[in-house]
Amino acid sequence: MFDWANQAYNMVITSTIFPAYYVGITSNAKNGNQVSFFGHQFVNTVLQNYILGFSYLLIVVTLPILTSLADYRGAKKAYLQLFTWVGALACAGLFFMEQGKPIEFGMICFGLATIGYCGGFVFYNSYLPQIATVDKQNDVSAKGFIYGFAGSIVVQLVCLVVVLYHDAFGITEDMGARVSFIIVFIWWIGFAFIAFRILPKGEPNTGSHQFSVWTGGFKELVKVFHNVRNMPIVKRFLPAFFFYSVGVQTIMLVAGEFAAKELHMPEDNLIIIILIIQVVAIIGAWLTSLASNKYGNTRALIVLVSFWTVTCLSLFYIVNDTQFYIAAFAVGLVMGGVQSLSRSSYAKLLPPNIPDTASYFSFYDATEKLSIVVGLLTFAVVEGWTHEMRDSALVLDGFFVIGLLLLIVLHYSEKKSDKLAAEALEL
Repeated sequence: MFDWANQAYNMVITSTIFPAYYVGITSNAKNGNQVSFFGHQFVNTVLQNYILGFSYLLIVVTLPILTSLADYRGAKKAYLQLFTWVGALACAGLFFMEQGKPIEFGMICFGLATIGYCGGFVFYNSYLPQIATVDKQNDVSAKGFIYGFAGSIVVQLVCLVVVLYHDAFGITEDMGARVSFIIVFIWWIGFAFIAFRILPKGEPNTGSHQFSVWTGGFKELVKVFHNVRNMPIVKRFLPAFFFYSVGVQTIMLVAGEFAAKELHMPEDNLIIIILIIQVVAIIGAWLTSLASNKYGNTRALIVLVSFWTVTCLSLFYIVNDTQFYIAAFAVGLVMGGVQSLSRSSYAKLLPPNIPDTASYFSFYDATEKLSIVVGLLTFAVVEGWTHEMRDSALVLDGFFVIGLLLLIVLHYSEKKSDKLAAEALEL
């Protein structure tokens, strides 16, 4: 139900209504779509990607401290609640972003919403090994994403009614978009209370910390890093995860911008196609869970990342709505699967019964967030240089290729490890 709640942000704020609304109120052909942000001029979509990238970077810098405090005090749930409130309230703040008015407050709220969403997910992810046995982690992780996709569809339909039938409510289309940001706030914080009520509070772990909790998070990351170096499979998985995450996360964050700016897709069409993606993603996550249970996580990830590599390359050649629909359908098939399988794969590779799961998942999330920072900055810099988002997509595809190659190396390492283990068992 936490996925059900917070995916409202992912759908409305990063994928559909906000990107189209933002591009719409800031587009000005005379000025080359330039916007002013605290006296500095930026291309509108470049500024959006810079703010996303900075928000993720801030998460990487601050979360080690917070996860250390969470493990030390047993306060995972408290930090989960804190970030959820920050993100939800920031979405409500987007209501005050209007055409013709300064955008600074709105873009700060946009960044805070991202911080709230990402920060909450770190503590949420760390619950997986605590509430699910190893044999159930693939299914539980996939079910979370399935609930998230389903919830995002429902909230998007509610927002779609407000935007498309704004006349019936006696408001303008722009006001319909702004009202949808309030709906996200209510949905996100409202359903999150179910998770707040049910999830365990967490137990203090004071014995594992021999240093200040304010610097301990970074020392915990260093400790986890040294532990990972002694785990051959994990240390091969994380670099692969980093590189393909650069592509996966960035494509999902900029898809709405691409459709609105490069293809001039109307907001209504964009919302509908994203809804279709979410429906397809439910099926994809379920099929991925079945395939990984039968063929293994790494093999399933290789197939998924191969699919992503081809799809990302196709973005360079997309010139009309139909081609975008086909690419979006392909993304939907693998979107939920690669996220849920990556999370459960990491959880399975962790040492059993570790007390500081928040610190270990902080390392995982730091890897993912750094990949997003790299991806968004790469996308923004390339677009700012060439003025073509297609060129940015082509560069991103290189990250997919590297991730795919590292996964193949990981697969053969696992096979070799299994063979050695079998020989040792025979001896």
